[in-house]
Amino acid sequence: MRSLLAIARLTFKSAFRFRLVPLLGLLLIGAVFLLPAGIKDDGTARGLTQIVLTYTLGITIAVLGLTTLWLACGTLARDIDDCTIQTVVTKPVARWQVWLGKWSGIMLVNLLLLTLATGVIYAQLLWRARRLPPAQQEILRNEIFTARASLKEPPKNFEPEVQKRYQERLASGQIANIDRAEALKIIRAKVKGELQEVPPGYYRSWDIDMSSVASSVRDQPLFIRAKFFASEKSPSGTYTAIWEAGPPDSPNRVRAVRSQAAETFYEMTLPPNLLDAKGILHVEFINTNDASLLFPLEDGFEVLYREGSFTLNYVRGIAVIFCWLALIAAVGLAAASYMSFPVAAFVSLAMLVVVFSSGTMNTIIEQGGIREVNHDTGVIDVPSVFDRGSVVFFQGLLGLVNLVKDFSPVDALSSGRSITWGTLARAIGQIVLLIGGLVAAIGIAIFNRRELATAQGKS
Repeated sequence: MRSLLAIARLTFKSAFRFRLVPLLGLLLIGAVFLLPAGIKDDGTARGLTQIVLTYTLGITIAVLGLTTLWLACGTLARDIDDCTIQTVVTKPVARWQVWLGKWSGIMLVNLLLLTLATGVIYAQLLWRARRLPPAQQEILRNEIFTARASLKEPPKNFEPEVQKRYQERLASGQIANIDRAEALKIIRAKVKGELQEVPPGYYRSWDIDMSSVASSVRDQPLFIRAKFFASEKSPSGTYTAIWEAGPPDSPNRVRAVRSQAAETFYEMTLPPNLLDAKGILHVEFINTNDASLLFPLEDGFEVLYREGSFTLNYVRGIAVIFCWLALIAAVGLAAASYMSFPVAAFVSLAMLVVVFSSGTMNTIIEQGGIREVNHDTGVIDVPSVFDRGSVVFFQGLLGLVNLVKDFSPVDALSSGRSITWGTLARAIGQIVLLIGGLVAAIGIAIFNRRELATAQGKS
């Protein structure tokens, strides 16, 4: 352990020796100050958050991510190319200690820079929030400077209804010439559509079980977050939304008429004490428009409630970003364990591009391969062995990518969504220990097998 810490300390000092840390510190502070100063917000809580929090955190992640990759590739690849690594491995130090020591040193640099940048962002956000109008400051406290968890309806199991309708149509001979899988797919889409649709003159109700948190939220405001799609475009671009919430026969029941746009999320604040005796929140939507409205089952409706403080939520979000940087450092070191600095940097960047290309991988999986598809069916008619192999490969790769991409701390912080300790624990487990550990194991194995004595220094 002493050897590992010594290598980590030397790696950390080398970043200062090459003026990397002071330069990046000034760059990050300048970015988080100059960007909000150069872009004027619209005077609203969400406008302020978008500029001061979302944009600056995005820049911080981009700068530190690229720096981590460059430093990880350079610190090991250049030591190998210059033969200076031989002065270390000839000592009683295991190669895995050298590898992990360099990773630890890089993460110390990241910890320092990330703490500096995010501390400035937090202080600037609090300072500029004081200049908002009182009404917007109230919105900021209730919807953004908080940690809100969410509850939804339990998933609906409509498979029995699908099977029932399939058997009825099969008995009547309506689908005799249709493949069973294709027929079930059509019926399933129709049943799901019926559950999501609210025709003109009808209403849709939700019963959200909040009994587990009823004691903590009973005297606090709740928030509805909803999104719908419309069957016909409205001339005004908006639709009349009538919302009612609370027990049906209670004097506390509230009614609100809103003008809402389709295909966009909308939040509405509910007053406290709307739960019934069992801790259930009853919400109804009445469609008085001429068009049918559709609320997606997956994300069409949810109830948000306050779970914790913004400060602690912010710290957990930054910790998730630190997990991302840990994985990037492992990827850069693994590439540098076998390749020269320029090649390692290129390969590492290519891997990051793959991570952000999950849409392409989804398309390949859905169409059944990478060859040209049938334009009528959208899939490959006769998949070859190569197509099947590519689908299996991209399914496995997409599964690994999704383990990392499931975490979005910037979006959560910008919308006041709670980043729980469980989320942080999953980030550490999936990003650092599972994926990062796998990359580190590969990098250490390559580094252990590499013939360092044959490396030639540059004259």
